[in-house]
Amino acid sequence: MVKLTALPNRLASLPPRLTSFTTGDKGRFQANPWRAWYSTPRWRAVRLRVFERDGYTCQWPGCGRVEGNTSLLVADHDKPHHGDPVIFWDEDGIKTLCKPCHDGPKQRAEIAGRL
Repeated sequence: MVKLTALPNRLASLPPRLTSFTTGDKGRFQANPWRAWYSTPRWRAVRLRVFERDGYTCQWPGCGRVEGNTSLLVADHDKPHHGDPVIFWDEDGIKTLCKPCHDGPKQRAEIAGRL
């Protein structure tokens, strides 16, 4: 009978590919600590001020949907902030989008590099 030998550990020599993760509220893992800003009372207040300023109306070109249910609206940053607090909290750089526009054409435009 042939005796099996242990294989050498090849995983230890690989470079790490993931960033360090932190646990946010509700126990979810978050790669970026700034994501916790979205659950602060300050963000909720900014979000509502942006919705009021925009008249609860989607600002995506060609949409203009008026939505009274704020759970169907997104306060969207015009340009990605990547954790920069100045950009994140600047209300002039945030606009109201309806969820379908945010999750559809806005995301496709960002992925394609058009925004």
